[in-house]
Amino acid sequence: METIASTGQPLDFTLMGLFLRSSLTVQIVMIILVLASVWSWAIIIQKFITFANARREASKFDRAFWSGEPLDDLFDRLGATPRGASERVFVAGMAEWRKSHATEGAMIPGAQSRIDRSMNVAIGRAENRLTRGLPILASIGSTAPFIGLFGTVWGIKTAFEQIAIAQDTSLAVVAPGIAEALLATALGLLAAIPAVIFYNKFTSDTDRITSGYDAFADEFSMILSRQLGED
Repeated sequence: METIASTGQPLDFTLMGLFLRSSLTVQIVMIILVLASVWSWAIIIQKFITFANARREASKFDRAFWSGEPLDDLFDRLGATPRGASERVFVAGMAEWRKSHATEGAMIPGAQSRIDRSMNVAIGRAENRLTRGLPILASIGSTAPFIGLFGTVWGIKTAFEQIAIAQDTSLAVVAPGIAEALLATALGLLAAIPAVIFYNKFTSDTDRITSGYDAFADEFSMILSRQLGED
């Protein structure tokens, strides 16, 4: 879209044209916001892959665990190279279970609490992997609009300075500067809105997946506690 300024020269209102006409400060703000948006989308795509893999791995392990295969055989098969979080939780519990047997075969006192702690540590590490990058999304979502607003305020200030110098308040003089300034706010919202939406989604997904790990750890702990009672 083009219009004619008071100088008679056509003005370019494309995104690139608005960027090139902006002051250096506003240009820096715009570059920061574009980079923040790219960074945000890179995290979002990576998180989609991470959560899809976590769900697939949990479903696969759940089928193996409840297939009727002896737990010792399952541990021997997975113990050396657990690939997913569910497998690591199981391996952590089984490894502590085996370590808790005394030489004569009896269980060392406090075995159940050590087994539970080892599985909780594995769950905590899995949760850390799932939440990695989410604080960045939260930071972008909360700060990008204000960074964009700063660029807009600075751009409007520059526009008014140019109006004062030109001593012309016609729309043809005012509109370009305002349009350049408002672009910074638009870029801030463009970076912030997806970051906030997907931060909330991934936080909810993390809670759901880790709840599944917790539920499995509780069930596995009950199985082992029954075994302790039999011993």
